[in-house]
Amino acid sequence: MNKGPLSGVKVVDLSLLLPGPLCSMYLGDMGAEIIKVENPRAMDATRVMFKKENGAPSLYLMLNRNKKAITLNLKREKSKEILFKLLEDADILLEGFRPDGLSKMGLGYDDLKEKFPRLIYCGIYGYGDSGAYKDFAGHDLNYLSLSGVLDQTGKNPQAPGFQLADIGGGTLTALSSILAALYYREKTGRGQKIAVSMMEASLQFISLYGGIYSATGKNPEGGNELLSGKLPNYSTYKTKEGRWVALGALEEMFFKTFLRQSGLDTHLEKVPIAETHFAEWKKILTEYFSSKTLSDLEPIFQNPDSCLTPVKTMEEVSKDPVLREKGMILDRTHKQYGDYIQFGSPFPFSESKVTYRTDPPDHGEHNQEILKSLGYSEAEIEELKKDKVI
Repeated sequence: MNKGPLSGVKVVDLSLLLPGPLCSMYLGDMGAEIIKVENPRAMDATRVMFKKENGAPSLYLMLNRNKKAITLNLKREKSKEILFKLLEDADILLEGFRPDGLSKMGLGYDDLKEKFPRLIYCGIYGYGDSGAYKDFAGHDLNYLSLSGVLDQTGKNPQAPGFQLADIGGGTLTALSSILAALYYREKTGRGQKIAVSMMEASLQFISLYGGIYSATGKNPEGGNELLSGKLPNYSTYKTKEGRWVALGALEEMFFKTFLRQSGLDTHLEKVPIAETHFAEWKKILTEYFSSKTLSDLEPIFQNPDSCLTPVKTMEEVSKDPVLREKGMILDRTHKQYGDYIQFGSPFPFSESKVTYRTDPPDHGEHNQEILKSLGYSEAEIEELKKDKVI
């Protein structure tokens, strides 16, 4: 039976909300054992956000498969003993508090590294654990703002509509850093601290514009660079019924294919497009798409070299037969909440494939199991409950 590339790796996950839990879920998909730790009276907020009529916490269900869940009040002194027992054979500690949040409780990296020298400690922070910004509160929009990403959304900068810094700067940067740290430990036997800055990691998304600035000394114009709306053949257009399409025919060969497929080949002599003709081409394409429905455009969507795609809604994505066939849209059935969907893991290993073993756990579902495995008796567990440690 395939156990995944991270089989045998143990993760203690103290993180909440989006960046950390998504990271630990991916580690779990790869076979790691994930122990999700929540406060007994302050559960992960995704458990109460965006609930279905039957009470199903849909966002929580999207982010927390392949995990076990325990409760632990880290502000109680007795919780340290439990956490230390969990860390005795743990490989990774994942957290997303303020940089000094756990240190104030005597549980920061400096408190743990001598006791657990092989431990990989990963903190996902807004601004890292150093520099003038480190103690600032912030969210995705702030990280994008300070990294320069937001400025590239247009003349009137707008929130992208998805959590670019949280996931791209947080989840995926933490995930790749953790995997590299595991490899480093394999060679040296030493753990280390990873202090992810979601703001700093967001710089990667404007690498192209950083290169433009470096070459020209000019600020890239948000929403009006070659790949952000300026090029007529690399832009979005509104259809007859008010839907949108994306034309990504950047190379001349693809644009010519689109023109032939669309019946606009009378304009072929104007290709390649000179910047002086951008406005003319925008007018031609705007008028063309405004006269067509998505149904009219279906034959062009199906041409593999046209680079024309419909801008799909969430509902359409969830029903996409290609995504479903490839396992990226999963139909799951929870023992308590019934049917729900999840997105699959985007990690296409040929040998050590990802697996979806367990549904997201209830709050503190595995308290008894895990505490007993750490050597606590029934009576001791009851005492921990009375003392509000768990």
